[in-house]
Amino acid sequence: MGARYPPCMHNVHNVTDFQLALPWPCPNATSTDGYTCSLSQLCGFGGVPYQAPGTPLSDTSHQPDQWFRFIVPIFLHAGIIHIGFNMLLQMTLGRDMEKEIGSLRFTLVYFCSGIFGFVLGGNYAAPGIASTGASGCLFGILALYLLDLCYNWSTRRSPVKDLLFILLDIAIAFVLGLLPGLDNFSHIGGFLMGLVLGICIMRSPPFLRERIGLDEPPYSAVGAMPLNEGDDGGVKKFVRRPVGFFKGRKPLWWAWWLFRAGCLVAVLVGFILLLKNFYVWRNECSWCHHLSCLVSLRSRTTA
Repeated sequence: MGARYPPCMHNVHNVTDFQLALPWPCPNATSTDGYTCSLSQLCGFGGVPYQAPGTPLSDTSHQPDQWFRFIVPIFLHAGIIHIGFNMLLQMTLGRDMEKEIGSLRFTLVYFCSGIFGFVLGGNYAAPGIASTGASGCLFGILALYLLDLCYNWSTRRSPVKDLLFILLDIAIAFVLGLLPGLDNFSHIGGFLMGLVLGICIMRSPPFLRERIGLDEPPYSAVGAMPLNEGDDGGVKKFVRRPVGFFKGRKPLWWAWWLFRAGCLVAVLVGFILLLKNFYVWRNECSWCHHLSCLVSLRSRTTA
């Protein structure tokens, strides 16, 4: 009903080709005796194209096409514990991070991390299990918090305590990721995206700023200042004087910004390759079920 559910998004082995008879639970069923729903009824949202039994996976002419299930699950949750834990992180760590880096950066990392997490999970999680939640988004924010902690370790009042708090959050989230309706691949994907975007859009580490001779402008709450740094605002300075923006920059500045650009290109390429794999190549991972073992066990038992 809006979760990331691969059979509603693309052709799935043992579903599209019907080598295994799968009972579809009807959303409006009042009994567990007999399942008569079609895949189209199960998926809802206007249904999915009908495919005749025995259609090969390579035939995508009538492939399920509910791509929005990479986005909608961000706003759904799998129960009281799930939404309670996510709201706890949202109102503590998420609130503090948004106040520090501004709403624009926070929103960018939040949604990019959530979508990337669901795309990664769509490739390597059990295909017969529905997944929901904003955990991938919050893992992206968690990555920002960890990056900020590393950047400002020496100026933090209790850096070890902050690090232990992050590790505890990660441990609890991974335990929850073993439950039905969740998967740890979304957590991993969200964390990786948050880490990369944090490197790209957050201020440089203080020790690096000192070596390359940059001041430390404050973050803006609603993005009034550009995402780039600089004494005149990186984007404004570049637009006004494109040549002067690069004039006099130290080699370390060039190396750092090339590294940032490389990180951004790498994550974009990774996102495109994951989508290509999901819809075309369909390469699977034989050991990935160990990262969500209870989910994989449940999927094998159901099958």
